[in-house]
Amino acid sequence: MTISRRHLIQTSGAAALLASIGRQAWAQAIESTKVIAGFAPGGTADIVSRRVADKLHPGYAKSAVVENKTGAGGQIAVQFVKTAAPDGATVLLTPMSMLGIYPHTYKKLPYDPVADLTPVSAAAVFDYGFAVGPMVPASVKTVPEFLAWCKANPSLANFGSPAAGSSPHFIGALLGRAGNVDLRHVAFRGTQPAVLDMVGGQIAAVSGPTGEFTQQVAAGKCRLLSTSGPKRSKFTPNTPTLREQGFKDMAFTEWFGFFLPAKAPQDVVQRLNAAIRTALASQDVIDGLAMSFLEVMPTSPAQLAAMLKADTELWGPLVKAVGFTPEG
Repeated sequence: MTISRRHLIQTSGAAALLASIGRQAWAQAIESTKVIAGFAPGGTADIVSRRVADKLHPGYAKSAVVENKTGAGGQIAVQFVKTAAPDGATVLLTPMSMLGIYPHTYKKLPYDPVADLTPVSAAAVFDYGFAVGPMVPASVKTVPEFLAWCKANPSLANFGSPAAGSSPHFIGALLGRAGNVDLRHVAFRGTQPAVLDMVGGQIAAVSGPTGEFTQQVAAGKCRLLSTSGPKRSKFTPNTPTLREQGFKDMAFTEWFGFFLPAKAPQDVVQRLNAAIRTALASQDVIDGLAMSFLEVMPTSPAQLAAMLKADTELWGPLVKAVGFTPEG
């Protein structure tokens, strides 16, 4: 139940009560916490991490910082949190792909998404975008036109994504399959490095979180051809979905979620969940994430666990359809 500050002040002893609550919160707060993000600074994962981390102190922790542990398509970050003490001082912020798709794309992951992590709360949901850069002629304005251009220019038919075996990778691969095009994949350490190579003319296209194209689209350096959601994004109302462009079975969204190491105490899980929910209810966080085309989506730990289970089951058949060979 929400208790307004005004009501408390009107109540006898309100000042003492507020002081007591503050002291209790401070007494419960851990000394410091690190939010671990598996992708490069400036990317969507980094933005979500920092927006929420800024709100985790002083209530949840007396200090909170973000550490970017990049590499292996986000695996290094997950593995780092897996081996951390389950005391609430180390928190993982990850896209779904590292937990729901990687079990289908790697023969041996250095972590078990269910056994090695404790779900806390989802953070935000977003669509993917598919964009092209200056390598692709300005006359190409749709995904079918891009695929036709790829057929006519097979040596240039490629796209980048933030990681091999991630959702953006498979969206691009599924598009190539649908268009009967050999669309070669180039893996990067995050979407921003891929976007920079695209606007620099090194690769033709990029599949990644829609918000990561914002600045370059605004600057006229790349063109957003489509978004991946079941309906047009409220952030890009003039950009048609893949479904609208004839790819009827392709509608994908993804989420970011917060996790603790396995065996984290339930009181810590609940305190962190409450802190994350409070952060995501802040208007400045809502507005800040919206700038990156992210919609806040707090959940209970059980809801996050159910979301992960559903996505793991969804992506298994899709990975097989692409013909992706699991890596070692």
